[in-house]
Amino acid sequence: MKRSTDRSSFPNLIYADMVLKPLFENTRQYHSGWLSMVNRAHCVMLGETGILSRKQTTAIAHALKKIEDSAEDTKYQPCAEDLFFAVEMRLNEYLGPDLAGRLHTGRSRNDMDHTIFRLALIYRLDMLLAAALDVSEVLLKKSFDQMDTVIVAYTHGQPAQPTTFGHYLFAVLETVLGDIERLAAARLVVDRCPMGAAAITTTGFQVDRARMAELLGFAGPTGNSYASIAGIEYLTSVYSSLKLLFLHLGRVIQDLQFWSSFEIGQLYVPNDFVQVSSIMPQKRNPVPIEHLRLFASKGAGEAETILTALHNTPFTDMNDSEGEMQVTGYRSFDSGMRMLVLFGEFIQSVTISSEHVIRNIDRSCLTITELADELVRTHGLSFRQSHEIAAQVTRTVIADQSTLQQSGFNILLKMFGEMNLKLSMDKARFEEVVSAEHFISVRNRPGGPGPEAMCASQRIYRRQIDEFRGLLERKQKHQSIADYKLETAFQSLLLAD
Repeated sequence: MKRSTDRSSFPNLIYADMVLKPLFENTRQYHSGWLSMVNRAHCVMLGETGILSRKQTTAIAHALKKIEDSAEDTKYQPCAEDLFFAVEMRLNEYLGPDLAGRLHTGRSRNDMDHTIFRLALIYRLDMLLAAALDVSEVLLKKSFDQMDTVIVAYTHGQPAQPTTFGHYLFAVLETVLGDIERLAAARLVVDRCPMGAAAITTTGFQVDRARMAELLGFAGPTGNSYASIAGIEYLTSVYSSLKLLFLHLGRVIQDLQFWSSFEIGQLYVPNDFVQVSSIMPQKRNPVPIEHLRLFASKGAGEAETILTALHNTPFTDMNDSEGEMQVTGYRSFDSGMRMLVLFGEFIQSVTISSEHVIRNIDRSCLTITELADELVRTHGLSFRQSHEIAAQVTRTVIADQSTLQQSGFNILLKMFGEMNLKLSMDKARFEEVVSAEHFISVRNRPGGPGPEAMCASQRIYRRQIDEFRGLLERKQKHQSIADYKLETAFQSLLLAD
């Protein structure tokens, strides 16, 4: 169809149904409150800078308040492209087009959208960080309480060495704290206000970007105006960090599933977290682990959706990073909250089945590494020599379906005799050396499971949690102060009549 004969008008009805209406409803559900904040702050700033008169900003403030109080004012209509235009249409009805149009002085939907998206992300980040810190507190307490509870540590899916449940949980805690650190760093990227960047090159009006940032609770305005609109670092930094949280906890969840199996039996899941089978009376199904795994996989996929959708997009303003994509990302936060809350409750509830741990340690000869170490220390052997001796002891014990405590000493004594060497330890010392408690207690280097090392780790993690908690509290206090400033300034306009 030639342009001269084109009588169509925007929006095409199919486009409206497939794109505009869903976007409108998403914006109304997820972003209308942030849009109101931006409108209020911009109205206040325009009055404070003298771009609009007090009389004008007062009238606009009253109209904005009417729109906020009436849901009917923001219902979808095909003639309104999005919620922004729906609000502007109502302003026109209340104020007339001349005064209503003045609210948009010195701004664009571009800087408004990215400001709104950042506000919504900060809100979700703060909730997620608080939940992650709550999990950290659970892990810290449980770790310290379980620093003497022996477990089997696995490598390559096979029993490797004894350690403690507390030591394992400290490993999980350290990983979670690393994820919190990345999310907190991502929050710093988000915590900048694009208002005043306008479409992409700022504006000739003397808008106060710093004041807008202050009223909305940001740490400050963004820098380069082009990057304020075209840049997506605030998204990629958040969702890449969020994906790592899911990935890392997902690996721990896999361990929990393995440990709780009947054959391993290392982890006991209490009855209130166990479903029975509808047909098999013997079954104990620790179903929260499966749901945790689902949340982790689902959340990682939702976060990856954002990163994939933004791959190879142009360095400019584009719909790929806007309304629909933002809402897709929020589902990742929802999955994260469900995972963290359930994970924290689950970890608090589970216990270690010590009888199964002892059985698995005994039949796997897990303490044999310490025997090799002891032979190096007391007999002047190289580690490779002692390693070969210890390996032969292990093979013989396992072949005899015995344990180190039952037959290991006699096997070792016989081997030393065959090598014309004198064994300088007696049976009592041998049994001490190959005990799980001794194995753990001597591994007291920084980060190890020994008691001194565990106490030192506890102090480090306690300090890190407190620092993150303090940072989050300061940010939330800053936002509360900003909310108060905006409310006070806006109310002063409403009371100016």
